[in-house]
Amino acid sequence: MAGCRAERAVPRDQAIPMERDTGHTGQRRLRYRRVVAKFGTATLTGGGIDLDRARMADLVRQVVELRRLGADVLVVTSGAIAAGRARLGAAPVRRDIPYKQVLAAVGQIALMQCYDELFRQHGVLIGQALLTRADLAMRQGYLNARNTLLALLENGIVPVINENDVVAVEEIKFGDNDNLSAMVANAVDADALIMLTDTGGLYTADPRRDPSATLIPVVYTIDRQIERLAGGTGTALGTGGMRTKIDAAKLATVSGVDVLIVPGDAPDVLVRAACGEPIGTRFVAAAGQRAGRQRWILSALAGRGRIVVDDGAARALLRFGRSLLAAGVVAVEGRFRRGDPVTVVTQDGMRIACGLANYASTDLEAIKGRHSDEIEEILGFAYGDEVIHRNNLVLLAKDLASE
Repeated sequence: MAGCRAERAVPRDQAIPMERDTGHTGQRRLRYRRVVAKFGTATLTGGGIDLDRARMADLVRQVVELRRLGADVLVVTSGAIAAGRARLGAAPVRRDIPYKQVLAAVGQIALMQCYDELFRQHGVLIGQALLTRADLAMRQGYLNARNTLLALLENGIVPVINENDVVAVEEIKFGDNDNLSAMVANAVDADALIMLTDTGGLYTADPRRDPSATLIPVVYTIDRQIERLAGGTGTALGTGGMRTKIDAAKLATVSGVDVLIVPGDAPDVLVRAACGEPIGTRFVAAAGQRAGRQRWILSALAGRGRIVVDDGAARALLRFGRSLLAAGVVAVEGRFRRGDPVTVVTQDGMRIACGLANYASTDLEAIKGRHSDEIEEILGFAYGDEVIHRNNLVLLAKDLASE
C-alpha cells in the first residue's frame, strides 16, 4: 500500500460535473447520495467459473465515478466461493458446508486482492468487513458495525463487505448476501440499495423461460402478488435468486431505502441508476428514514427467529397498536434469546411486524397460546405479560388487507 493515497469523498451535499469515460462531457446529478452496491456472483464472473477481472474493473470504475460525483458508496460483494472453486479447480457439484467454507477461505483472498488492486489503480483505499447475521442481531454488534462502516466512509475508504462464510455455518445458503446488503443499507442510513443481477429486474414471469415476460419498472408496495412473482435460485455458481432479492427489498424499503434491481452487464449501470435513470426495477421506500433503534429491530427481517400469530393477534397489532400476548402465539420458529429482534408473521406466512422478544424461544414455546396470568406458573418466572411490548414493535403493514 506504500505510496497509495486514499481519495477523500466529496461531501454528500455537493455534486460536481465530470467528464465521462465515453468521451464526451456531461452533467450528471445524483439522485442518491449514499449508495450500497451489491454485486452478485454472476455479475462478477460474467457467467464464467472465475472472477472476470475486466468486468470487476468496470464496476470499480463506476464506484470511483460515483465518489467523484459526491456519493458515499459501500460495496457488498459475493464471489468468494466461486473464486475459491476456480483457484482449487473444484467441481461445482459438491455443496457440503465444510467444503464451501474451504472454498470461501481460499476465495476470499483472491476476491479482496482483485478489489484492492483495481481500486488502487484509481488511488482509492478499500476496507474489508466480514459480517454475519449474529453480528448485526445484537444491538452492540449492530452499532459497532455501523460505526466502523461510517468511519471508513468519513476517511475516504470504500467498505467492501461480505458474509463471513468461514464461521457462519448456517448462513452459507441461498441468497444470504442479498439480505446482508439490505441490513448494511439499513445500518448506514443509505438512500439506495442497488443490486446488480444477471436477470436485471423483476418481471411478470421468468424471462429465461417465458419470452412474453415484461419488466416491472416500479414497485410501490411489496405485497403477496409481488412476492409470488419471485422465482427460484440464480445461477449454478451463485446462491441468490429473485425471492431473496424481494425479501431484501422489503427489509430495505421499510427502513426508508429505495431498492433498485438492475442488469449487471448494462453499460455504466451503477452510475445511471444512482443518478435516477429508469433502469431495471425500482422498489420505492415505504417510509422515511427510521430512528436508529427501529432500524435495528427491522434487521430481524433478515434473521431466522419468527413468531407465528393468529388472526386475532394480528388485528390487535395492526389495527389497534396493541402489544403481542402469549395467547395469540400459535408457533415459534428458530432459536432466539430474550431481547433479540424477531419477525412476527401470520399463519399463512405474511410478515406483519418486527419486535424485541421479551421471552427466549424455548420459554415462548412453553407459554404460547396461554393467558398472561399463567406465565409465572408455567415458567417459574415472568418478564411481563407481553411477548413483545408495543414500544418495542415496528409494524410492516397497516392492516391484513394492505398486503
